[in-house]
Amino acid sequence: MKAWHQYFPHLLLFIYLVEFSVLAIDPYDRAVWWVENLPVLLPVIILALTFHRFRFSNLSYLLITIFFMYHTFGGHFTFERTPFGFFNNLLSHLNFDFIFPEGRNNFDRVGHYLVGVLAYPLAELFLRKKWVANLPTAILLGVLALGFWAALYEVIEMYYAVSEGGESGAAFLGSQGDVWDAQKDMFLDILGAISVFILFGFKLRAYRS
Repeated sequence: MKAWHQYFPHLLLFIYLVEFSVLAIDPYDRAVWWVENLPVLLPVIILALTFHRFRFSNLSYLLITIFFMYHTFGGHFTFERTPFGFFNNLLSHLNFDFIFPEGRNNFDRVGHYLVGVLAYPLAELFLRKKWVANLPTAILLGVLALGFWAALYEVIEMYYAVSEGGESGAAFLGSQGDVWDAQKDMFLDILGAISVFILFGFKLRAYRS
């Protein structure tokens, strides 16, 4: 194994930790920062502790890191206030107003689409552990598992918003006045999962039984 390939996950972890450390300084709302970052920190710790027992492919680590860094960036500002003007303007020209309405900060909506990339490492895990016998089943379970997590996260958001209340609760919920925010978020989570398999699903063939 080439050195760059062997240490690629270590480089990604280093980059993520630098970003995390910088963005941990003076976030907009410390309470929101904690609840946004804990769902990322816990899997990072688990991945680091289990690295020598099960090492994912570099592609999986890259996809995981992209989403974690995006989420961590939003946690610093809160998703509603994250600087995203250029991409909001770009999204407004796609004529998908139902999902990406003009006048709304769509950073969180794009983030939910990126959540879908986590379905790829899940499918890789199912195949390499031989928990499933074929590629289509692994992909289906990857999408279903991601969809379950998406629904669970929306429930967690609701409970936190109700219990915390005030500005912190509203910032974590991030609905920005859209009564269908949870449903649209879950749709984008699942759409992202389907997209990642369209783009990279062929690479999972190497792990078939």
